[in-house]
Amino acid sequence: MNMNMIKQAQKMQADLVKMQAEMEEKTYTAKSGGGAVIAEVSGKRELISLIIDPDAVDPEDVEMLQDLILAAVNEALRKAETSMSESMSKLTGGLNLGF
Repeated sequence: MNMNMIKQAQKMQADLVKMQAEMEEKTYTAKSGGGAVIAEVSGKRELISLIIDPDAVDPEDVEMLQDLILAAVNEALRKAETSMSESMSKLTGGLNLGF
C-alpha cells in the first residue's frame, strides 16, 4: 500500500467514527393508523418513545393496536437503517481503492 492509500484509509476510518457518533444522536419517527401510534427510535436502533392515541385503545380489538405499534416501530427502524446506509454510501462512494 502506498502512503496515499494509507492516508485515505485513515481519513475514512476517522470519518466513519464521526458519522457513527452523529447517527447515534439522531432520532427517527414514524406514524401508523393516521397518527394513532407514533414511534421514535434512536440511531442506536432503540425505541425511545411510543405515543398511543387513547382513541386507538379498543379492548375489543387489541390485535389492531398491536399491529399499529409494530408498523410504527418497524417503519422508524427502517428510516434509521436507510439513513445509516445512505450516509455510509456517501462516505465510501468516492474512495479509490486502486484495484
